Order: sequence, then structure tokens, then C-alpha cells
Amino acid sequence: MKLIAGLGNPGEKYRRTRHNIGYLVLSELAVRYAAGNRPKAKFHGDLLDIRDKQGNQVILLCPTTYMNESGTSVSEALRFYKIQFEDLLVVSDDLNLPFGQLRLRSEGSGGGQKGLADIIRKLGTEKFSRLRVGIGSPPGRMDAADYVLMNFTEKEQTELSFILKEAADAVECFLAFGITEAMNRFNKSKTKTE
Repeated sequence: MKLIAGLGNPGEKYRRTRHNIGYLVLSELAVRYAAGNRPKAKFHGDLLDIRDKQGNQVILLCPTTYMNESGTSVSEALRFYKIQFEDLLVVSDDLNLPFGQLRLRSEGSGGGQKGLADIIRKLGTEKFSRLRVGIGSPPGRMDAADYVLMNFTEKEQTELSFILKEAADAVECFLAFGITEAMNRFNKSKTKTE
């Protein structure tokens, strides 16, 4: 059994903001695997229990604790299902990556992402996989906290559906082949001409 946690903030106000890209990736996966199913409120989050293409049980979890308390939800679900750290993948936004670039890692720090940092704190380890989805850097002197809570621009909206599909493909690769293969296939640099 694996747990895929998509980070974001609950509520309509935040639905299409940059910080909610983790939620949006899990929405794409829900369409693929559980179209029409409604998530259950469990572990301070919205949870869908699905079967991947190999028939394995996978828990899709969007913590509803707000970003900075994501570890509460993730740690409760891991404990309840007795899921090992290596079977956890957390999907989050990343200010340090160009918009749309994907970066998978098998472990590491929170890198400034407060939801990841809280998960690390609550689990007591950095040894779990993560998929970071680039949202670009704030323009000029804009505060990062304001930037991540902004909606995507019109131009970004046109690219978003492709990015979400690619990120969901990366999650499927993780489920089927593991983190190393997913990193080999999906960790590509984004050039200025793309």
C-alpha cells in the first residue's frame, strides 16, 4: 500500500492558487482512478482509496489542515495504515523551480516549503519521496507568501493542464516502478525556449 499526499490549503478561496498544485495533481489522479467518487473526510484531510494500474491499494490524501500543518494529516494516515516511509510520496509546489518543472527526490529537506517541513517534523525523518512542481519565483520584490497564494496567470492557466497530466504521470511511474525510475524519467531541466 502507498500513500500519495497532495499539499494545499482547503476552501474555494485557495482552489486555483499556486500553493495548491499538490491538490490539483491529486485531482487529476482522482479523475483517472476514481471518477465520480467523493473523498471521505478522514485524518484531517480528504481521502480517496483507489487501486493503481497494477491493482495495488493506494491512498490519495489532501490534508485540510492548511499547508503549515500538513504533517498532522500525513502522520495520522501513515500510522493508521501502517505505511512505511518509502511508500509515501508528497506532492507540493516549489518556488525555486521554473513554472512547470518537475523534480522528484527520494529524501531531503523541506527546501523552504512549510508543508514539507511540517511533515518532516511530525514524521521525524526526511526519508520519504517527494514530487515538487515548479511554480516560479515571485516577480520583483513581491513577498513569497503573497505570491504562492495568488491565482495562476492566464498564460500559466493554458499550460496548467499539461503540467498536471505530466505530474500525475510521474506519480503513476512512482507507483509502478519506484522513485528511482520516476526520477530518471521526469527530472528534466526546463530551458528558456520551452
